[in-house]
Amino acid sequence: MKVLKEIVPYIVIILVVVLIRSFIVTPVRVDGSSMNPTLTNGEILILNKTVKSYNRMDVVVFNYKEERLIKRVIGVAGETVRIEDNTLYINDKAIDDYREDVKTADYELDVTIPEGYYFVMGDNRYNSTDSRLIGLVKADDILGRVKVRIYPFMKLGKI
Repeated sequence: MKVLKEIVPYIVIILVVVLIRSFIVTPVRVDGSSMNPTLTNGEILILNKTVKSYNRMDVVVFNYKEERLIKRVIGVAGETVRIEDNTLYINDKAIDDYREDVKTADYELDVTIPEGYYFVMGDNRYNSTDSRLIGLVKADDILGRVKVRIYPFMKLGKI
């Protein structure tokens, strides 16, 4: 009985950690260069799983063919997306992009983004498997949003 009393607090701690990691936050590792220079290979981020609605420029993690991809939301439901001469257009209106030095080939999404879908792109637009190649991302496939980097320690903080 005494042994059981000593073990119970450890079991409770383990259960709490498992529940937090399963339903609230979990670490994710950047794999590849598609989000350079914002995120680099090997960095570790905190994924917030409680967020279920995303805005333009949010960085999200989603499932694609047995992989977890990290990309930036560019277009949301009801919008059209076009890139022309390195200018990003949403519904034919030029928007201030988050980076002036991002270069990409011209592109036009030929449909309006339906409800429950997002158009995502990597920050390294010349080297990114994103909505231009894989199509729109279902909201149900998005695992959550990342805003905090925890490794490397010298870059600790908000993205």
